[in-house]
Amino acid sequence: MVSFPRTLGLGLGSGLLALMLCGCNPHRWAKESESTLRLLTPIDPKTFNYANSASVPNIFLFSHEGLTRENGMTGAVEPALAEKWEFSPDKKKVVFTLRPGLRWSDGQPLTAADVVFTYNEIVFNEKVPIESKDQIRIGAKGEFPNVRQLDDRRVEFTFPEPFSPFLHTTTGGRTGSVAILPKHKLERSLKEVDQKGNPKFLNTWGTDTNPKDVVVSGPYMLESYTTGQRVIFRRNPYYWRKGAQGETLPKIEKIIWKVIENQDLQLLKFRSGDLDVMGDARPLKAEYYALLKREEQRGNFRLMDGGPWSGVLQFVFNLSTAKNKDGKPFVDPKKSRWFNNKLFRQAVAYSIDKERINNNIFRGLGVVQHSPVSVQSPFYLSPQQGLKTYAHNPAKAKELLQQAGFRYNAQGELFDDRGNRVEFELITNANNLVRVAIAAQVQQDLNKIGMKVNFQAINFNVLVDKINSSRDWDTHMVGFEGGVEPHLVANLWMSSGGSHSFNLKQQPGQPPIQDYAPKPFEVEIDRLFREGAREFDLEKRKKIYGQFQQLVQEELPIIHLVNDRALMAVRNPVQGLQYNGLPFWGLWNIDELYLTQSR
Repeated sequence: MVSFPRTLGLGLGSGLLALMLCGCNPHRWAKESESTLRLLTPIDPKTFNYANSASVPNIFLFSHEGLTRENGMTGAVEPALAEKWEFSPDKKKVVFTLRPGLRWSDGQPLTAADVVFTYNEIVFNEKVPIESKDQIRIGAKGEFPNVRQLDDRRVEFTFPEPFSPFLHTTTGGRTGSVAILPKHKLERSLKEVDQKGNPKFLNTWGTDTNPKDVVVSGPYMLESYTTGQRVIFRRNPYYWRKGAQGETLPKIEKIIWKVIENQDLQLLKFRSGDLDVMGDARPLKAEYYALLKREEQRGNFRLMDGGPWSGVLQFVFNLSTAKNKDGKPFVDPKKSRWFNNKLFRQAVAYSIDKERINNNIFRGLGVVQHSPVSVQSPFYLSPQQGLKTYAHNPAKAKELLQQAGFRYNAQGELFDDRGNRVEFELITNANNLVRVAIAAQVQQDLNKIGMKVNFQAINFNVLVDKINSSRDWDTHMVGFEGGVEPHLVANLWMSSGGSHSFNLKQQPGQPPIQDYAPKPFEVEIDRLFREGAREFDLEKRKKIYGQFQQLVQEELPIIHLVNDRALMAVRNPVQGLQYNGLPFWGLWNIDELYLTQSR
């Protein structure tokens, strides 16, 4: 049994609890942060280069923009760097018109040349592993659109076939969409190569870069970074957006993004007045919500309930049968036989008690998730609409395992048909205490059907490296972004995707792998995503993505668990928030936030 930090409600020391409940001094807070917003991140930034980012939270939430943005309340695509766009009648062409007078944070003009550069030289560059690449591959051949500059403000995209998700891929700032990058700062790094023949761009703007050298288009630019402590952002003086009265945005001058890994310490910092928001990147823990609800008035903050959160929590099997460059299998062959047996995966699904997870860990506020599509999406298929589900049924799980050739000994331990004890590893990130607690419960549930699960909570960046690079894992539990457009998770579900962790292909810049092959159900998912992408009719798209959801629930390469409820704590002087469970980030309209003088 792995040990993990005790949480509130599981026995905090009385001194720490008293400090948390003491409230803060709002007058002292006002003097210290008149034009400063103090936020938190559970992890250090991995990169300052948008093309190398594959995790959330990241600095690009504050600093980068795309041609459009997604409204966090409605999911609608709205103008951003582009003031308008127009599709051709056959839907195979779209022309974007940029706003006049756009500038980068260093004062240089932002033009159509930057847009063409971003797409042609970065996104479509096979040597650059940018996440958004997978979302823009079109048709069976995985072709990219043709992008050309018409003049300084207009860019034309031409598609080999109609491509309905395209606008959602242009929203910038979030994983899987495209933020525009500066040609005048990055072009040279793409032309030069390192000793391995890879563009030097891949190592450009790492976290060892002087933050002030990073040129951005969003509301905030980097000012400084202290590893393990904080990132400081300063208002971009050349930001284009204006307020309703024509005022300059963003309204808040500075953001201090504090690196605080431990969730109990995050709560302590919020209660003591050192943080202004808690729960923007990941929803607030349910037990913290219950504690803080009693303290709103005295603590000068408010709790916001946005309903079900759009992100999903996933238990993932490593189905890879590939080998590394030396011919060694990434997954132990005996475990690979288990994981690639559909009845084994279904048995695991039947054994996990999601309702107990919701009651014990989410205090009944969570949302049991069955579908790979967010509940807010018009394409979501509910159990009431016929989606296959796996209610907790250990007897059914054991029945399926025995049907698949597994056997139990007198002690109830599970063995395969070759006499191998069923034992494997489960990993998740240690800084998320909710996931740690859920993983421990999953471990218990699987033990009840005879499986021995060795659970380990590890550093988040180490977890990402295991999943994306070394592929040294059996099963893992992670969260993944959601939203209204299913194609935005094509990088997770399509076999070509960089986040297709359950059977990951060789990725740009990685050593070669041997004997990779997609499973038949993966080939079918690829087909459905391509079909859904070329269809513009809403009802026809619903039918296609409904088939995708049913297929995932039948094959179960990923088991969806219990989702958070969108809960966020915000100090009362912070105003202008628009919040619900849809956006990938609770402060999606950060340029519109302001601080009142009355604290």
